[in-house]
Parts: sequence; structure tokens; C-alpha cells
Amino acid sequence: MRQRAEVSRVRREPDPSVRAFVRRALAAGLVVVVAGLAVVGQRVQHVHLSYRLDALATERTRLSALVNQLEVEVATLRSPARIGSRARQLGLATPGPEQVRQAREYVAGGQGVAGSGQGTVASVVPLPDAGPGAPRP
Repeated sequence: MRQRAEVSRVRREPDPSVRAFVRRALAAGLVVVVAGLAVVGQRVQHVHLSYRLDALATERTRLSALVNQLEVEVATLRSPARIGSRARQLGLATPGPEQVRQAREYVAGGQGVAGSGQGTVASVVPLPDAGPGAPRP
């Protein structure tokens, strides 16, 4: 009896047009899913780049303010009045006329080494001995 029950089952042949339709529907669904994932990926990348751009703009503003602050500090430190007051604090004074010697090499129209093109410069005035342990020029 069992054999008759198996034989009596009706076997339907699959319709090739239905298979083709299912394949096309799956392919179209796959294309839609891939396109959706690509759009989502682009949006995520856009958000990350926006955050990075905002961070860089903030850093640029901070660095620009720092540069301005440092330029003011340099201008203050280079001020002739400040340099003069600091020199007086260190005990330096303006040299007198007898302390100033002009090197002929650097005087306009001079006959020194720089004017002759020999390429060497020597001291015309001997330097005083500052004592042992003093730095030498």
C-alpha cells in the first residue's frame, strides 16, 4: 500500500518562467540593498569628514590666535626701550667715543680687506686680555 501512495502523488514540474521571475526579483532586491548600503556608507563618511573639518577649523582658529599672541610677544621683546632697560639692568652702558673703533674693512670707501677682495679680515686693534677663564671671541 505504501508503494501505491508514493506512486499516486502528483509531481508538479516547476514552471521556468516562475524561476526566472524569482531570480530577477532576487537580483533586483540585491541591487537595491547594495545601493542602500552604499548610500548609508557615504552618509557615514560625510558625517565623519564634517566632524574632522570642524575640529581642524577649531584648531586653525586656536593656532591663529596663538600666532598673533606670539607676534605681539616678539614685538614686545624686540622693542628698543625694553632692550635698553634690560641692558641697564645687566649693567651695560652706552660706549663712549673713545671705546668705539671702526673697522676699515666695513667703512664705505675704506682701503680694508673687504674693499680689496682679499677675503680675510684681521683685527687692527689688539684685544685686551680679559684674564684666565674669560671667553675669547
